[in-house]
Amino acid sequence: MKTGLQLAIAGLGTVGAEVARQVISNNAHFQRQAGMAVTITAVSARDADKDRGFSMQGIQFCDNPLALASMDNVDVVVELIGGSDGVALDLVEAAIANGKHVITANKALLAHHGYMLAEKAEKAGVMLAAEASVAGGIPVLKTLRESLSGNQITRITGILNGTCNYILSTMQHQGRDFDDVLAEAQALGYAEADPSFDIDGVDAAHKLALLGAIGFGTAPSIGAVDVTGVRAITMTDMDNAQKLGCTIRLLAEAEKNTDGEVLMRVRPVIQPLDSQLAKIDGPLNAVTFTGEPIGAITAIGPGAGAGATASAVLADIVDLAVGRITPFFGIPASQLAAAPQRVAPQKEECYFIRLKVYDRPGVLADITTILKDHAISVESLLQSGRSDDGENGDVPVILTTHEVPPQAITAAIAELTELPTVLAEPVILTMGHA
Repeated sequence: MKTGLQLAIAGLGTVGAEVARQVISNNAHFQRQAGMAVTITAVSARDADKDRGFSMQGIQFCDNPLALASMDNVDVVVELIGGSDGVALDLVEAAIANGKHVITANKALLAHHGYMLAEKAEKAGVMLAAEASVAGGIPVLKTLRESLSGNQITRITGILNGTCNYILSTMQHQGRDFDDVLAEAQALGYAEADPSFDIDGVDAAHKLALLGAIGFGTAPSIGAVDVTGVRAITMTDMDNAQKLGCTIRLLAEAEKNTDGEVLMRVRPVIQPLDSQLAKIDGPLNAVTFTGEPIGAITAIGPGAGAGATASAVLADIVDLAVGRITPFFGIPASQLAAAPQRVAPQKEECYFIRLKVYDRPGVLADITTILKDHAISVESLLQSGRSDDGENGDVPVILTTHEVPPQAITAAIAELTELPTVLAEPVILTMGHA
């Protein structure tokens, strides 16, 4: 009978160092939970000499992380390097090929290669675990894969990126511009120096691809996710949302349409202030699962950070030690349905539209004529805030619509964009529900 579990950690950034600190400093508690001795036998990082808050005594340092995959005194490789390809992918594949269990927090890797890696892990008889890859410390994968396994999941909705949620909620409560709050998020460590993956919605799309795969039993497909980020959101949008009794949040949504197709989207949505997701502030994450027979259940908690993410990694280590091993997607990879294709939305929704136009007579008439031609009924219209830009100035025009097919909005916006009096790409946001 095995009496101990030997770990190798690749990547000693904030998460990797915290995992190591917890295993070492709280070893007695951790071993009680795991039911066996758990030790770190090897690590790999860029800098061997950096003080990371734990003792390296008895731990082998490897300059090349790939060396961890073939070490005899390693049972589990914990991959915390990041990235969808390159050394992270090479390490995970090599570890599986050498009969090592793999634990990772790498959502990009799994969104792009999860099916292949899960299939290889199952054939090799090892565990591929990644609770930390989605929503940090909230056990959403375990909840979806295990606690809700008896349910027919019909919809998954969530706030999956703490950076965007911090920016949007701070704009809401403090009335500060997007760029100002983004700079603060970078200073606080919520956003990277290059924040593109966060604010362009890519990070949330990776996570949604994994949730959709587990929830609907399909191979993951990042290409099936329609992604719109938050770069274009301004205080004008936030102010007008609040005048409507709403706020703006970046939502990740996956659902089955009436044809059984899986529709996945990441997009900013105007949410009523009394809705549950509108109340999620700062870097918190939240995920709502809807299914039969449970109805709807929401999990809320820290979606990023050293402690939250390390907590999920540690939970995977304990699961492995005590034998709670399940296929990563809940069912064997061979039983997953084909990866979904991108699906055009069909459901009618209400929309918020912001146009930047010249302040000239007849502009509103031109706009409303186009909307009328596409059978779009306007619920409210607001024009205010003339600037001093040029002879005619420019103004924002804010429209909200009644429920309308998405194809009609797409066609109307294309025509509005061609008007010579429309000065910038329109901003279109869906109006959500409580």
